[in-house]
Amino acid sequence: MSTVPAPPTRSRVWHPGRPVDVLATWGTLRRGAGDPAWLVSGGVLWRALATPLGAVTLRVGVDARHERVVARAWGPAESVDRLLDALPRMLGADDDPAGFEPRHPVLERALRLHPGWRVPATGLVLEAMVPAVIEQKVTGQEAFGGQRRLVRKHGTPAPGPGAGLGLVAPPGADRLRSVASWEWLQLGVSPQRADTVMRVVHLADRLEELPQLTRAAARRRMTAVAGVGVWTAAETAQRALGDPDAVSFGDYHVARNIGWALTGVEVDDTGLAELLDPYRGHRYRVQRLLELVGVRRPRRGPRMAPRHHLPTR
Repeated sequence: MSTVPAPPTRSRVWHPGRPVDVLATWGTLRRGAGDPAWLVSGGVLWRALATPLGAVTLRVGVDARHERVVARAWGPAESVDRLLDALPRMLGADDDPAGFEPRHPVLERALRLHPGWRVPATGLVLEAMVPAVIEQKVTGQEAFGGQRRLVRKHGTPAPGPGAGLGLVAPPGADRLRSVASWEWLQLGVSPQRADTVMRVVHLADRLEELPQLTRAAARRRMTAVAGVGVWTAAETAQRALGDPDAVSFGDYHVARNIGWALTGVEVDDTGLAELLDPYRGHRYRVQRLLELVGVRRPRRGPRMAPRHHLPTR
């Protein structure tokens, strides 16, 4: 019986000259505790990623003693090489915090506690945008559940050792285009969000050009897609484009949490814009630093109950 040859392994070592916190920097890429594309084992992060040429398994660890980041990857050679070459940028090498003044004790503390965090720039637009669309206007449990079911049913087993770890790469644009409307309902994704996902994947080639555009031009191109608003564009820019100013306006929690953290009073989006104006250029940096130290308003009353109006399987 013939066997399928194992994909070749490639590796890179990056000496960043500064602390690097992989889990903090890439933490927003994880879609819930059951994300099939994410695994941390022995202090090492394993990820399964979709690329235009196929699925890739990526293993990233930090050798703090020698101040280096060590990465290995398995999958199509061209995709693996591109991914490893882009690793420093994906881990925030191009993010420049110069000019950011904390202006508040909680932000000063966050910077002290997370010196290795930077705004990532993965360059993987669909990987960021499709889950953001699925997360629109639903609870976290609904959002992460929909993404998890989508990946498990339509994703690709990770190549190399990733498969043995149970990792699954999210489906790429071609696979997403073939998902029938009734399947989205079974995955727990409403028709409105499913329609937006389909519009996104049909424009995949145009959207994957976003890293080459200015941030303003990228934002205009994203929000020109029906169903992609300010919030979805910001969530994408924070992950794929390395935008330190992309605040999640329109989020149910963000304005309230930031207002409470910085002033002791919850605010709406208008109040948030005023509050963050002194940090312009670094407004998302404020948002994420507060998230990293877990500063959020006190919750009152029961959490929103999960909804069961879709025929989820």
